[in-house]
Amino acid sequence: MNCIVGWLEMSEARVSISIPKDRIGVLIGQNGCTKRAIEEKFNVVIDVDSESGLITITQKNKESNPLAFLRAKEVIMAIGRGFSPEKAFSLFDEDTALEIINLRDALGKSEKDIVRIKSRIIGEGGKTRKIIEESTGTSICVYGHTVALIGDFEGLSIAREAIEMLIRGKQHSTVYKFLWAKRRGIKKKKALELWEKPAL
Repeated sequence: MNCIVGWLEMSEARVSISIPKDRIGVLIGQNGCTKRAIEEKFNVVIDVDSESGLITITQKNKESNPLAFLRAKEVIMAIGRGFSPEKAFSLFDEDTALEIINLRDALGKSEKDIVRIKSRIIGEGGKTRKIIEESTGTSICVYGHTVALIGDFEGLSIAREAIEMLIRGKQHSTVYKFLWAKRRGIKKKKALELWEKPAL
């Protein structure tokens, strides 16, 4: 996914990204509802070139948060990488982020290897993806040559490591043990935080 950022002036910004053409309709939504929701949330203007798949996001006015258009870009990228708008809208939360793993970077350009690794990440009947999601509190979408993840920073870090283990050829059982250990660690950490939190 290509991304070009250009500054129009000190208080106004523009970013352009390309998404697959088959995701354009999902981005726009019925009667433009998805595109409009993103524009209203981040106070930006979104221009869609349906022929090329190029999406241009522009800061709406000088009073807009100059970084809001970058968050709008993440939401659009998430939709472009296969997430439903409902899942992508979880990025409206500032504590949530998007991460994209490009399997071509990890494996080269062998489509056969990419298909094999995608199958390992998804698992039989979606089992492996579900275990990673439930263990880390993330959402995962395997689409094209990428694996996209949405979640908080701690969950993303663990999910990414689990996926990288699968890419490197680790057995599923090894990855599950890793996830369960991490999950126990997170629960223990949260329990300690609650215990140590002073009463009001």
